[in-house]
Amino acid sequence: MSTPATLATTARAWPFEQARLLLERMGRHPKPAGEAVVFETGYGPSGLPHIGTFGEVVRTTMVRHAFHVLTDFRVPTRLICVSDDMDGMRKLPDNVPNHDVLEPHLQRPLTDVPDPFGTHPSFGAHNNARLRAFLDGFGFEYEFLSATELYRSGRYDPMLRRTLERWDDIMAIMLPTLGEERRATYSPVLPISPRSGRVLYVPMKAVDAAAGTVTFDDEDGTETTLPVTGGRVKLQWKPDFGMRWAALGVDFEMYGKDHLTNGVIYSKICRVLGAEPPLQFNYELFLDRDGEKISKGKGNGISVESWLRYAPPESLALYMYQKPKTAKRLHFDVIPKAVDEYLSLLDAFPGQPDAERLENPVWHIHAGTPPQWGSPVSFALLLNLVSAANAATREQVWAYVSRYAPGTSPEASPLLDAMVGRALAYYEDFVRPAKRFRAADPREAEAMRTMARGFRALAPSAQADAEAIQAVVYEAGKAHGFDPLRDWFRALYEVLLGQSQGPRFGGFAALYGVEATADLIERALEGALVSAPAPADTLS
Repeated sequence: MSTPATLATTARAWPFEQARLLLERMGRHPKPAGEAVVFETGYGPSGLPHIGTFGEVVRTTMVRHAFHVLTDFRVPTRLICVSDDMDGMRKLPDNVPNHDVLEPHLQRPLTDVPDPFGTHPSFGAHNNARLRAFLDGFGFEYEFLSATELYRSGRYDPMLRRTLERWDDIMAIMLPTLGEERRATYSPVLPISPRSGRVLYVPMKAVDAAAGTVTFDDEDGTETTLPVTGGRVKLQWKPDFGMRWAALGVDFEMYGKDHLTNGVIYSKICRVLGAEPPLQFNYELFLDRDGEKISKGKGNGISVESWLRYAPPESLALYMYQKPKTAKRLHFDVIPKAVDEYLSLLDAFPGQPDAERLENPVWHIHAGTPPQWGSPVSFALLLNLVSAANAATREQVWAYVSRYAPGTSPEASPLLDAMVGRALAYYEDFVRPAKRFRAADPREAEAMRTMARGFRALAPSAQADAEAIQAVVYEAGKAHGFDPLRDWFRALYEVLLGQSQGPRFGGFAALYGVEATADLIERALEGALVSAPAPADTLS
């Protein structure tokens, strides 16, 4: 019998591909016995955390678990999440309050900027707490590291001194990447003004590697000499990236496509500082509804809290797993599909051979042990049930669900219960405001009357059988000349549900009840649905 470690050597899932590359790298550059392989993720806390940040952590966690399986859990690992909270606040984020509190502190390290929300010691601390709370909520195993603490505690001091020793080599890497004007004043080291506390982008007048100091003119023109140790300076972001890899012994890091050309620079600087750069994996960026890059400052993506208001967390992890090298829209309308894809994959898992299970995304989402229970009802069906039943509470929805799937209950089916609550929220915020019912034309009306009669004629034993009900739906459409049948289904959705598409109609009728669906058809044909007052506006 093949073990998971054996199967992992040929598994095609991208986390295993990366794990095998990492194992090869560790063979070329082994660590001392017992020393952990280091996976790193970075976070820029200049704005509120967003889903892209979570995506980096969850994907890295998937690679880390794949590496554990590949090595039969014999090699220790660490996942570190480093916040670049010592960066200067270069502009006011669009999506935070109290700009008057922030503005006097422009260019100061984020951990020295007051918290505009008034809940933490600094703006950096606030955003770090938001990130950690979210990651903790998912149960990630990670170590959080603050760049401010790394600089000020002395952890980076040896590499900062080496930066001065290798100054000319680093400048030789950086200067060809810069424009002529910036080359004239560029410095890899950014001093922090002892007078204003701001991060200064100024040229160095002197670099003393032996003394470990740099000399520059402060903002008021005063010539100032500072040690590079103890958090008195920080590095420009590209040198900082390479220095961090060297200082923390990073073995694996993934980053967005926007870093792709810079990865070569980070690697060169890491080597100049005497370390081997990590294995790197780049992923495509998420786009908003309009195809624009998601930005922390603009806040034009979905917040982590918003996704979880409308869908279970596993669906978000699935969205991050799928096609990481393909740019994808990340907007509210992708949520229902992500939920139902997760449910389908979860349902398929128990019947798959071991080798196929390692290719199933739920194996990676749940670190090899997906739950045995899923949901007998799709998210799309729940949304349409909420709509047709005009449900406003969990109890109303569960009255239908428990009849459709005997033995289910909120206690016995926690995932389904979570989906019920989220379907109510998603329907209220996005589906209901966009509903637009129309009247049926004469042919559609006759076909719907035929379907309603067929529903009422079903034997009690067939009234919960989605396939038997679907057969009635097909027969009614064909009997009235609908070819292709997609026009028939579109008519059902538009007339009965107020939308242009929906779930498999037989499944919906089985959940809602065939008699209730027949009643719904009669109300629609009487004009009761189309005459209902339309919402005043539509959420975009």
